[in-house]
Amino acid sequence: MEFTEFNLQPDLLEGVLAMGFSTATPIQAQSIPIIQTGSDLIACAQTGTGKTGAFLIPMMDKLSQAKKGGGKILSLILVPTRELAIQIDQQVQGLAYFAGLNSLAIYGGNDSKGWDQQKTAIMQGIDILIATPGRLLSHLALGYVDFSDIRFFVLDEADRMLDMGFMPDLQRIHKFVPESAQRLLFSATMPPNIRKLAQTLLRKPQEISIAVSKPAQNVVQTAYLTFDGQKDRLVQMLLKDSDHQSVIIFVSAKKKVSTLAEALIRMGLNAQAIHSDLDQSQREQVMLDFRNRKVQILVATDIVSRGIDITEIGLIINYDVPRDPEDYIHRVGRTARADASGAAITLINEKDQYSFKRIEKLIEKIIDKTPLPDQLGAAPKYDPDTNRRKFGTDNKRGGGGRNNDSKSRPSGKQPHTNPQKKVQADGKPIVKTHPTAEQATESTRPKRRPRNRNAKATGSQRNTDTNPTA
Repeated sequence: MEFTEFNLQPDLLEGVLAMGFSTATPIQAQSIPIIQTGSDLIACAQTGTGKTGAFLIPMMDKLSQAKKGGGKILSLILVPTRELAIQIDQQVQGLAYFAGLNSLAIYGGNDSKGWDQQKTAIMQGIDILIATPGRLLSHLALGYVDFSDIRFFVLDEADRMLDMGFMPDLQRIHKFVPESAQRLLFSATMPPNIRKLAQTLLRKPQEISIAVSKPAQNVVQTAYLTFDGQKDRLVQMLLKDSDHQSVIIFVSAKKKVSTLAEALIRMGLNAQAIHSDLDQSQREQVMLDFRNRKVQILVATDIVSRGIDITEIGLIINYDVPRDPEDYIHRVGRTARADASGAAITLINEKDQYSFKRIEKLIEKIIDKTPLPDQLGAAPKYDPDTNRRKFGTDNKRGGGGRNNDSKSRPSGKQPHTNPQKKVQADGKPIVKTHPTAEQATESTRPKRRPRNRNAKATGSQRNTDTNPTA
């Protein structure tokens, strides 16, 4: 479907065509007409399919026709990361010149000057506000944010936001959004918690689901079976003679990102690390240097697996197997874009073998397991089902082993309980009661051993003995 068929405002259509868009992607072709009707929408399509344009273009088309209110915010787009906020803001700015709209991206990590600039812009009125939940709540708490005239409320990468523990924040922000606003939820995957969120926030939404596509045919996918102690040397060997101009290495843990990047730098390789513990200015500089080919190797968490548009990446290395099969597709999707060729290499330790089997099931392809170089020694045997039982790693979405690159947030999940309930001698289940505040205080105090080891102190004696006021 061509963009000329959507009956867009002439100025906006001129901007869309000027940016090189002519034919709509499937998610755009299905979403834009629904949004134009004013219906709420829940849409599922993987990263890189044009989701941002699917909601930005019809939203900006409507806003360009709307009468603006002074000091008001007309639309709110919530995103999980500052990088995605910046990218969407850049796309808005590309079209805003033609549509006569303005935008602002707010996210954490700014200095006091940046905060003051955000506050001033919000109070003056913004057509399109792009924000991360935490920073937006900080502004909302001060009482000068006016959401009374919002026409659009958009959640982008909703599954990622829930993975990062933003559910309570989303619910708090939603209370400020007027009932009249059109609500749009876009997600790369559709697990049960996303449907629950949609039921909470959206009103009789229409639903679109674009099937998760397989990695591009021109991506050469291989894997190595390794022990954890072999991974660093293997990565170094893979990169030593690499002629790829741009390489991304995905690592699950933030601490390992830095140590691996430092090891590569000591080898004389042009590498940099990026993760959420860096200052915002540092992260932006690293991404700019990587885009401009000043940095060849980017060692990163999944912070760059979604929402970051970087072309001509020749090699992806999965230092750790992603917990969700869909995340593998997002990672590998960073390479072989725009019909270019690329390669993806995954390192599989024993406990990640079942996770990798799930990936192969999703993409409907058995990936070749390349033998380790002889100098690295023997590799673990590939036996995913046995190792699943051995390590107990089902690795379902939202599992406790997931290490997202986000500031720690409560997941809202209940602690794991043993399905085999303990029973008393009469067969009745043992019911545990929660202690009172006073009891809890007593139970958490340190207990001293009796002075006479042969004597048996009572519980009351111990508590008296450890009373700090005694």
